[in-house]
Amino acid sequence: MSDTPSRNTGRTGVWLVGARGSVATTAVVGAAAVSGGFVPPTGMVSQLAEFAHSGLPALEDLVFGGHDVTDTPLSKRAEQLAEAGVFPATLLPLVADALQAADAEIRTGTTGGPGGPTQAETAASLIDDLTSFRQRHRLGQVVVVDVSSTEPLPVPRPAHEKLDTLEQALASGDAELPPSSLYAYAALRAGCGHVGFTPSPGMRLPALRRLAEAQGLPYAGCDAKTGETLIRTALAPAFAHRALRVRSWSGTNLLGGGDGATLADPAAAASKNASKRSGLDALLGERVEGLTHIDNVPSMGERKTAWDHVDFQGFLGAPMTLQFTWQGWDSALAAPLVLDLVRFLARARQAGASGPQRQLGFFFKDPIAHDRIAPDHRLVIQFEELRAWYAGVVR
Repeated sequence: MSDTPSRNTGRTGVWLVGARGSVATTAVVGAAAVSGGFVPPTGMVSQLAEFAHSGLPALEDLVFGGHDVTDTPLSKRAEQLAEAGVFPATLLPLVADALQAADAEIRTGTTGGPGGPTQAETAASLIDDLTSFRQRHRLGQVVVVDVSSTEPLPVPRPAHEKLDTLEQALASGDAELPPSSLYAYAALRAGCGHVGFTPSPGMRLPALRRLAEAQGLPYAGCDAKTGETLIRTALAPAFAHRALRVRSWSGTNLLGGGDGATLADPAAAASKNASKRSGLDALLGERVEGLTHIDNVPSMGERKTAWDHVDFQGFLGAPMTLQFTWQGWDSALAAPLVLDLVRFLARARQAGASGPQRQLGFFFKDPIAHDRIAPDHRLVIQFEELRAWYAGVVR
């Protein structure tokens, strides 16, 4: 079943995979707080003057729901985030109704583990949750955003390559889709656009990209750049344009919370690091020495610190270095981008777009692009592509 833009009632559904997590909760709080005029829209790209024309869904017209495997109420999670310092506790009573409404629309998700329903049965349940949500609220469309925990890279399987093979494998119980890809499959079958906010496989599987093409649906991903990589994509072009030779670029990330615990798993960290490195190598024109280390520091809670060391060479071989430190609250950095991506992807769909949305590469470490068109990782160029696209759709 497909939710077509022509049925638009003026409201857009936001279905969050990982709906009880820190990022999802902060996004719900943020949408209510900004739309209510309680806080300014700091950190929201879609609220810049360049995008002030009509066309983007209004924040007050977003309706939230989602899947999760935990049962912590959003109100409780919001209290925990306020105590951690992510946002002021004074906002809690002002957004209580919004949190309650979103919490009522969260359904039990899947971890993809053995011993439960088949993936075909799980997919059918996920699809039903999405279509019921859309019909219940008479939504013009629904955008699914995966903000769940990072998954390891999957073992390649024939079923992941071709759509007909995937459908046959699902029917026979032999698809073995990663959870993020099973959610993406359900989103597409329910007629929803999809955003892969994490470096999990999600829409990366060729079979799912073919399904999106067949359904005429837009998607974007993967792995939103919220801190360290944002700075890298701004700084790396400066070295290339100034003809300075970067010899090594190393980084260390310290973080706690759920992200820190997840990325303590070497397989999940490998997925994250692959995403982080891809843009840097492309920007510098070659692979340089250096690794990015991710360390789980539980005492940091929701805070995040990234430290980078760049060793480069100047004229006549003069050795030089650059160091920078980025400190922030991961959820507060990520949540506004979730809202931005929902609004931009919904607008793209209203304009008839389908397939990977290149103009949204601005938001990602490793943007999904068309097969034969490599993404441009230069931050300024990406922003200009986003602005040019938007100017075109609002004419």
